Amino acid sequence: MKRNLLSRALSRALFVAVLAPVSFTAVADDGGDPAPDPKQLDAVVVQADIAYRNRTDAVAPVLSYDLEYFQRFEPLTVGDMLKRVPSVAFVSDVLEYDGAQLRGLDPGYTQILINGKKVPGAGNDRSFFVDRIPAELVERIEIVRSASANRSGDAVAGALNIVLRDAYEFDGSYVRGGVMHFDDGKYKNTYGAVSSGEVGGGRLLGGFNVQGRYNPKVKRSDRFDEPGGDFVDREDQADTRDGTDYSANVSYTHDIGSGRLSLDGFYVRTDRDETEHSLEYNDPTSSSRDNLLSVNDQFENIKQDNWSFGANYEFDMLGGRTELDLDYARFDDDTMATEEETGYDDEDTPPSFDGREGTRTLSDISDDELGFKAAHKRELGNAKVEFGVDYLDKQRDTGLQIAEVESDDEDVALPAYEDFEGMASRIDETRIDPYLMFSGASGALAWEAGLRYETTDVDVRADDTAASNDYSTVLPSAHLKWDLTADDRISLSLARTVRRPNFDQILPLTLEEEFGDNDFVGNPLLEPERAWGLDLGYERRLGQRGVFGVNAFYRDIQDLIETVNTGEPSSTALGDFEDEVEEFLDENPGANENTPGYPQFDPDSFVYTARNVGDGYVYGIEFDLSTPLTVLGLPDTGVFVNYSWLDSSVDDEFGERRFNNQARYVYNVGFIQNLPDWGVSFGASYRRQGDAYSRIVSEEVTTTYEGDLEVFVEKRFGDRMSVRLTGSNLLDASKDEAFNKFDNAADQIDRDFDEYELERETAGPVYQLIARYSF
Repeated sequence: MKRNLLSRALSRALFVAVLAPVSFTAVADDGGDPAPDPKQLDAVVVQADIAYRNRTDAVAPVLSYDLEYFQRFEPLTVGDMLKRVPSVAFVSDVLEYDGAQLRGLDPGYTQILINGKKVPGAGNDRSFFVDRIPAELVERIEIVRSASANRSGDAVAGALNIVLRDAYEFDGSYVRGGVMHFDDGKYKNTYGAVSSGEVGGGRLLGGFNVQGRYNPKVKRSDRFDEPGGDFVDREDQADTRDGTDYSANVSYTHDIGSGRLSLDGFYVRTDRDETEHSLEYNDPTSSSRDNLLSVNDQFENIKQDNWSFGANYEFDMLGGRTELDLDYARFDDDTMATEEETGYDDEDTPPSFDGREGTRTLSDISDDELGFKAAHKRELGNAKVEFGVDYLDKQRDTGLQIAEVESDDEDVALPAYEDFEGMASRIDETRIDPYLMFSGASGALAWEAGLRYETTDVDVRADDTAASNDYSTVLPSAHLKWDLTADDRISLSLARTVRRPNFDQILPLTLEEEFGDNDFVGNPLLEPERAWGLDLGYERRLGQRGVFGVNAFYRDIQDLIETVNTGEPSSTALGDFEDEVEEFLDENPGANENTPGYPQFDPDSFVYTARNVGDGYVYGIEFDLSTPLTVLGLPDTGVFVNYSWLDSSVDDEFGERRFNNQARYVYNVGFIQNLPDWGVSFGASYRRQGDAYSRIVSEEVTTTYEGDLEVFVEKRFGDRMSVRLTGSNLLDASKDEAFNKFDNAADQIDRDFDEYELERETAGPVYQLIARYSF
């Protein structure tokens, strides 16, 4: 009943806004005017000047960075670009930048948009891997620090909007080609082209990019019975990721009557092999066969397709501007993973053959999203009003098949993988989200206030089990921008946001030994996490091109989804008890439950589930500076600095901790020196983030990264060609992890370790030579 009342109230507000008298014919800044002269693409090829962060006029706090801000360091992907912006951290393998963590929070707290629209991704936490989008397709990156009513509220940490190049903004053509050299001597090629111009009375842009991807890493793990305890074993591992990404985007705009039709689409294909070869020894230094415990080989073949198509039409209507938007996006993942291990018995000297086993897993994920938006903007007195409704239909299908084989003969290969056991699941979500937003300006003050009402209906099917749920949330937001002077600005934002449950958290499936000896069962009735957020920022223009900013933020997150104990014994506990009873009966024929010494069932591992329990808060302060040193008489020297200090607090069954995997800090510092008379530029960038800590049932992990140094040298030839040599990971950065592992929660509380592991992962430098030519 409450949901219906809220819906009716908002609908009436929208109705009143439609009928309100107006005194103008079109909103001037909504895209209805004639197109300005498009930006020439050859400016992307030959950058005569150093690019700095944009200073936007948006009322909501937005940081905007054009591609030129990043391009001299030749980023391969959007993930590489985000390394240089404030507050974005990653907890990934070395040289991998996939799940962006804005404000250091898990990727599921950050909304990833492409051209302002949601897109499906691979992660169970609804995250989108930003390393799937090549940098060459991008026009700019926007960090949206606080939510507004006309955008989806799935942005507790904020939103990252990846704006692709479009025909309306660009004109011209260029080609790109180059080669990358890796630490193990391997080379990979990259090439692509972009072209834009007038076609059929409108403007058309098309581009494609082929990017070789390669990452050879080396890992070493040392395991002990506890911290500071006895050595158990050592594992040496070579881990190589080898593949190619194929991508293309197209954009077409055409003015029709008082409106503008825009069509856009992109496609990204990832074809990647991941190969791991591990050797385990019972000695901390020896690599002799006499100390060999196991040989493990893992191979994954990953094929992913990400594509999207959108149609947008904006036109004059009823004294205002109306927008109709239709979007379809799809993500497909087809992965075959094989793990085979040969074990040796450590009780013999040297260890003797103890068997060979293998597991093959076939996973198939398809995620479809169909969206429609209808919105209207108009003046209302001295203010502007925007109202509309967003509709989203999402379907996520997952198929999983597993086959296991084994052999006890050292000279016989493993049998073929034929006997697969499978499971399938489907998640359907339907969202209808009306919103109403007002904005205006008076002198030095500009403001925006809105209300969004998000409704979600969820249907879940897993094998023979089905469940349904629905929930709704009212999301108010308000923003204030105060221009103290022509150069100084203060912004204040308050917004409510949500984070919907992870897909694996709502599937009604039982996963055995998911956390040590503990099982996990999904909860289809989970509600989303809800958060109130506050941002307070100050920004100052430095000269003509420089900008300095500082922003403090706070998030109060309620209805946190945490893993909790159901009290039901795990499959491991039940199995151990059955074995104990069987052993007792073998030793005591004819005994029963009343026989003295008969085993008593006292489980020490359980079935866990996810529930909305407790609250948490996140806070921090963010600095950024990008400016030429004109005040020092060095107008051709640009410096770039950003630093974010991050903290949080949440309680779990073991006590207080930060949000999992939140780095204490993340910063980037760099410079670019332009020598215009020589047509040469060079520069360097250094990045580092603080330790990240994660605690779940049966495992605690501390992750530490070393710093990453990048440099470039560029030579320009006239106004049509440039050549750049870049080097990344020049300090051979490492990722170090310390794992505290336990069998169950009771052991974790008592610090009774199952294993303590120290792992170090390293990779070598990568060099790129890239040339561009415009025509």
